[in-house]
Amino acid sequence: MKKFEEQLRQFAKLAIQTGVNLQKGQGLLLVAPIESVRFTRMVAEEAYKAGAKDVHTEWLDDELVVQRYTHAPIEALENVPAWKFHARNEMVKDNYAVLNILGENPDLLEKVDGSKVAAYMKAAGKGLTPYRDYMMKDKMQWSIVAYPTVAWSKKVFPEKSVEEAQEAMMEEILRISRVTGNEDPNAAWKAHNKQLHLAADYMNKQQFTKLIYKAKGTDLSIELPKGHIWSGGSGPTDAGVDFNANIPTEEVFTMPHKNGVNGTVSSTLPYNFNGQLIEDFQLTFKDGEVVDYKAEKGQEALKNLLEADAGAKRLGEVALVPHKSPVSQSGLIFYNTLFDENASCHLALGKAYPTCIAGGNDMTAAELEAAGVNDSIMHEDFMIGSADLDIDGVKEDGTTVAVFRQGAWAFEFK
Repeated sequence: MKKFEEQLRQFAKLAIQTGVNLQKGQGLLLVAPIESVRFTRMVAEEAYKAGAKDVHTEWLDDELVVQRYTHAPIEALENVPAWKFHARNEMVKDNYAVLNILGENPDLLEKVDGSKVAAYMKAAGKGLTPYRDYMMKDKMQWSIVAYPTVAWSKKVFPEKSVEEAQEAMMEEILRISRVTGNEDPNAAWKAHNKQLHLAADYMNKQQFTKLIYKAKGTDLSIELPKGHIWSGGSGPTDAGVDFNANIPTEEVFTMPHKNGVNGTVSSTLPYNFNGQLIEDFQLTFKDGEVVDYKAEKGQEALKNLLEADAGAKRLGEVALVPHKSPVSQSGLIFYNTLFDENASCHLALGKAYPTCIAGGNDMTAAELEAAGVNDSIMHEDFMIGSADLDIDGVKEDGTTVAVFRQGAWAFEFK
């Protein structure tokens, strides 16, 4: 137990020092499930030790979320007052860092009317536009870590008791987050970030015009805009402060051209969309837009996602992850995008990160549109990687270069 407490403390330090890399005199917004109160207090303490001027916590309660969607009238979910979003919007403008501690029940909203969820998410997406813009343009530090709540742990380890399931989940989180087995997790992350930077550097040197994906159920062509930028691991804010947006992370990513996606892609892992699971789904694209779709489970949730706005039917991110990542090697399905996206190559429907194109943060909306950058109130990652996935990169002169073979990088980084 003492060792576990020490590891949990190390994890809290990692979240503050490497995740958000909190600076002296900076504020911190903590968004956390109420079950994580002990860990959240550790994180807050580490934030104050790092010199935080303020730590503001927003607690999340799954049961209250279910009650809202079950009993609130649709009109209240469609028309959310602006004051509900005002604090978050103002905090990021005041250079608060943001740390999200995830632990959502994957089946939370399984029995809830999907149209109500879609209505609220659309209203929240609009109300939090400044908050999301600051994050997606890296104007401040933000990061996501995880905590093993009861429902999530039991979903991943259904055969175990509650206590055993939470313990097993915590062990996986700490291992995958490079806390277990490292005397100095922050140093371990510096080494890991270096490898991800090397992979991103290689892809940036290639400046492929197109990526071609081939696997069972997938035959997809993705054009990349001129000046696209691959990123991976830690990255700087506008002020030059490095941070890790996700712990864990195994990906290098960029943006596709919003009008340049054609073909069909199949999911390889379940996708948790706001507490509703979408499984075994397939999307067909023409000139960048989803023109056909089907799902073995969660068809209505997929429909609601795609109909959130015009940009939700187009891609905003393409990410490369080796199939043999630490997450994948666990052999587990986490039903949580933070983990599952780092077990698999993935794509994202919706808004693109402006940081993924040269000069993107300084472009107007019209200039981003002209450059092929997708915009949406949504940004939803879904997994498409597998052990049989092959990816080729096509250069401007038509030369084809192997990027992935059988789910792994087709070259070494030096």
